[in-house]
Amino acid sequence: MSQPAHARIDVGERDPVSVAGALVRRARAAMEAFADSDQARVDEAVTALAWSLYKPENAEALAAMAVDDTGLGNAADKVVKNQRKTFGTLRDLMRAKTVGIIEERPELGLVKYAKPVGVVGAVTPSTNPSATPVNKAMMALKGRNAIVIAPSPAGLATTTRTVELMRAELRKIGAPADLVQVLPAPVDKALTHALMEACDLVVVTGSQSNVRAAYRSGTPAIGVGAGNVPVIVDSSARLDEAAAKIAASKCFDNATSCSSENAAIVLDDVYEDALAALQRAGGYLADAAEKEAIHNTLWVDGRLNRRVIAKDFGVFAAACGLGDKAQGARFFMVEETGAGPDHPFSDEKLALVLTVYRARDFDDAMDRVRAIMAVKGRGHSVGIHTQEMAHARRLAEELDTARVLVNMAHTFGNGGGFDSGLNFTLSMGCGTWQGNSISENLNYRHFLNITHLAVPIPEDRPSEEALFGAYWAKYGK
Repeated sequence: MSQPAHARIDVGERDPVSVAGALVRRARAAMEAFADSDQARVDEAVTALAWSLYKPENAEALAAMAVDDTGLGNAADKVVKNQRKTFGTLRDLMRAKTVGIIEERPELGLVKYAKPVGVVGAVTPSTNPSATPVNKAMMALKGRNAIVIAPSPAGLATTTRTVELMRAELRKIGAPADLVQVLPAPVDKALTHALMEACDLVVVTGSQSNVRAAYRSGTPAIGVGAGNVPVIVDSSARLDEAAAKIAASKCFDNATSCSSENAAIVLDDVYEDALAALQRAGGYLADAAEKEAIHNTLWVDGRLNRRVIAKDFGVFAAACGLGDKAQGARFFMVEETGAGPDHPFSDEKLALVLTVYRARDFDDAMDRVRAIMAVKGRGHSVGIHTQEMAHARRLAEELDTARVLVNMAHTFGNGGGFDSGLNFTLSMGCGTWQGNSISENLNYRHFLNITHLAVPIPEDRPSEEALFGAYWAKYGK
């Protein structure tokens, strides 16, 4: 594919620092031209970006292109993702104020003004080469920032086309097209690192090596963590409902999402019934020999086999030599007892394989969740299917996780949903548990600087007795 006009930068010999610098200078010029935009104009630009992907023919074409380019996921689900994530994010953004005064607290004498953070360098993954760039661009422009996308090399063609469509929509409304740009081919680590150093904020979704590189760049950076979602099926769960949600979520886009369920921990007293429900929902329970065949296919030299991850079920089943036996199924289930290096099925799989554990009781289930998260995914998210909210609250109170989803299809609720109060996003912060600076869903607030105007208020100075009295009474002065 030929490079878009904005990506053909004449810098003589290709020098990563020069290429990145030229893109950032163009981004700053676009920001300057956009700086005086009021909230209505900003929202119009954000809507333009949303429409560039939500538009049915674009959503469909980019979904098909993504599968062709990367070999990951399936086109039908990527159409849903392109439109659903974009629509939900637009809903969230249209309800937010990001220009001028965004909050007044007269009782505190405070007025808050929103300002741009500057040029955003956004690293995006091969699993979502169109949805993630648009999602981040919408959030960035909501704060009157410009953005330069650093795509995964595998998704470069799709992301380049996505950026072309966003730029065309910006031109349609008379906004600077250079508010959104993409690194030119060939994209490599040197060019991505040069962008990280040249921009004002780095936001990384994708590999943990990219997240760590962003942290080392010297530029303020927001990174997100790896997923490996465990979900508990409690004794009180409505089993067929839980199984249907797990199956729908597990199978969506061939398990490319970091929020896809990787393990189900089932309480002993409902274990057999839950397995039966999961089989009715399309799960195929592998026996010991089949589990070994899946293991030998899914991992090669200890690494996930890129030739089979995120593939359609039939392709994966045939690769494992189980095509005829598993006909009519939607995903595999493998039973496991342990977690850690000797139990690879406890890790994230990015494939249509669900690891199933049997727990003696709820305490044992929580211990198994901890062990799984110690392998990967600590801080990311946990799910539970239950009618006992006390159990859900225990997970929230006691586990090192940023999100606990109750009775939800995890993939459809974790990154925001129309029946979930979490912000729509494709980037989930995992807190310091996984080395991240945020423990919430990436959203527009992370793309704003805030100026605080403070004026005098009546003195708010309690007495020493009010603050120290209880301590003195207990321990003395």
